[in-house]
Amino acid sequence: MRLIYAFSQEQIAQVHSLYMQAWWAKERTIEQTTQCVVGSQLCVGLVDHDNNLVGFARVLSDYVFKAIIFDVIVCASKRAGGLGAKLMQAIQAHEDLKQVRHFELYCLPEMASYYEKFGFSTEVGGISLMRQTKELSG
Repeated sequence: MRLIYAFSQEQIAQVHSLYMQAWWAKERTIEQTTQCVVGSQLCVGLVDHDNNLVGFARVLSDYVFKAIIFDVIVCASKRAGGLGAKLMQAIQAHEDLKQVRHFELYCLPEMASYYEKFGFSTEVGGISLMRQTKELSG
């Protein structure tokens, strides 16, 4: 497996294919996927020996205080092989993020123990997640 940080249009299409495997991303279009990858400060991919994308994650950050990790996903057929850990380690060790004080992410409660292995905690000082959902037209 090889890490990549720049994505061709073909690899963005492969990110979209990975999204189609996840309940939380099934409704994303290829156009939205392209905008998402291009608009993120850091994207990390894992490609196999045939140059197929098998893992992906992205980060939004101010490079000082916060880095929010999104869309950690590994191809269903490659899960439980340590690839998610490789993505997380690549993000946390990335040169551009070395000065970041807090890494944050969203996850389902059943995934909390997985992310605890990387130093994440649900103890965030009483902070609550808040969301406003905007209805989009057309």
